[in-house]
This record gives sequence, structure tokens and C-alpha cells, in this order.
Amino acid sequence: MPSMTLVVPADIKSGFRLDRFVAERLAVLTRSQIKARGLVARVNGKTVKISRVLLPNDRLEIEWNEVEPSELEVQNIPLDILYEDESAVVVNKAQGMVVHPGAGNRSGTLANALLYRRLERSGLIDANPGFRPGIVHRLDKDTSGVIIAAYDDKTLAFLADQFKARTTRKTYIAVVTGSPPEDRGLVSTLIARDRADRKRFTVSPALGKSAITQYRVLKRFKGYAFVVLHPKTGRTHQLRVHLRHLGCPILGDPIYGGKDPLFPKATLMLHAYRLALCLPGSETPSVFTAPVPERFRKVLRILRLKNR
Repeated sequence: MPSMTLVVPADIKSGFRLDRFVAERLAVLTRSQIKARGLVARVNGKTVKISRVLLPNDRLEIEWNEVEPSELEVQNIPLDILYEDESAVVVNKAQGMVVHPGAGNRSGTLANALLYRRLERSGLIDANPGFRPGIVHRLDKDTSGVIIAAYDDKTLAFLADQFKARTTRKTYIAVVTGSPPEDRGLVSTLIARDRADRKRFTVSPALGKSAITQYRVLKRFKGYAFVVLHPKTGRTHQLRVHLRHLGCPILGDPIYGGKDPLFPKATLMLHAYRLALCLPGSETPSVFTAPVPERFRKVLRILRLKNR
């Protein structure tokens, strides 16, 4: 997700709105693109409306969605569907599946599969009228579990607003090496890109984006723990960074952990277990759950035996 952080210049005119500043002074998005691309803005650390008037020396942080690929390949890839209606689909994403095409991943992604499914449901599989795959949020490639996508732009905006307002309830499970210091706790830090390695993120004492995670230990083993996580924000690699920060990186994490002697072939033991949010036309949240993956069951069986 593209982003920018800057200090508003001292020569800004009185009454200059944030959306106008982004379009005219920064020129990163047009006025029409600001809403279409889901611009999120924070001024002096607080999330604000795009109509907010800026003041000299305000610290402005903005981020927005990337452009949907104009020539996304339509691919009939089997998906584990948890729920589907005319406006949205909930998928249990397999570990190893990339959500959105990027450099080196132009095919085989969840977006390719969702576009096929949307066209097929509309009876337009041979016409392809330029539909978008409707990605609302993302999971890392090696994180499995619940993810929701929209079949129309109105639903996309409706669901995206809930993620931006942090009214969704996300629950993850993880197996970690080591053990959290308390049975339950809250991790609240700033997270920034690691200057030494652009693929990594790190906890920062002064710069970065606010990241908040609640955790609870479900079971402690010798040298490991099974935990449930509730991210209150949605930063890139947030859970992986926070668990490393606690001194108990996720088992099988190739970026923030190390090779484990007991489970040398383990893949990332992080799973989006449950998602609660409102679907269009309902004021009551719907709850979607992705079953505990077999890779978790195998590891937990071994740990229970070792713990006897």
C-alpha cells in the first residue's frame, strides 16, 4: 500500500483542506481518485476525515490503495469458500497463496481466482467487462485463513469503511517459539520499515505507524506457546513484528524467526481464524471462522507429547 509522511509547509493558506492539499500540492492522487483509492489520513497521529483543514507544521501521514491491474489474468483456481452471496465472498485462504498480483506474482493469486469467480457468477466469463477482484484487506502469503472480498464497488466501499474504522473483529492463532511474558497482554508500539532490510518491519521508538495487538496464551509448552491474537490495527507484518518484540517469534517465520531444531521444516504458524463484520443490509455482525489447519494440529500433537 503506497504511503507518504511529511510536515505541512509553513506557507499553506488558511482553510486549505487535506484532500485539496493531496491533489494540488502533493499531486499523488486526483480529487476523484482520493475516494476511489481509499485514502486514509492521519494528522499528528490521529485519523482524520479528508475534509480536515490543515495547519502549518501539521504532521501528515497518508496511505492509499494501489491501482487494480488493468489486465489481470482470469484463472479458474479452486477456493475453499466459507460464505458467498451476491455481494461478497469469504474464503479460507490457503497458506502459500499470494492475495494480490505483484512483482514476480502475476498469476496464481487470490485476485486471479476471485475475478474468475465473479465473471462466472455474472455469466460474463467470455466477455470480461473490466471487473475488479474486490480485494478488501490482505493476508501475508504464508498466513492462512479468513479473508473477505466484494463482488461490487458499493460492497467494496462498505466493507473497506469497517476496516478503516477498526470496527471489524479479527482473531488469529499462532504457535510461537519461547513464551509471552504474561498470560494475556497488550502490545502497543510504533512500527516502521527496517532501514537495514526493506522487506522487514521493526518496532521503532519514535517514528512509524501506531500498531496495537492484544494477545492471550491458550497453552504453554516447553519452549513454545499456543496463542490467540486480536490486532486492533492492520499494519504490515504487525503480528509477526509484535511477537518477535515480545521475544517469542512465530514458529516457521522465515523473516522474523529462525530455523527451529524441533520443527526444522515448519512453515509460518499464523492463521486468520475468525473475522466478524457487518455485511451489506445488516446491522448485526456476521462471524466467519476458518478451521484450525492440519499443520497446527500436527505441531500441537507433537508439543503435547513432548510436554508430558
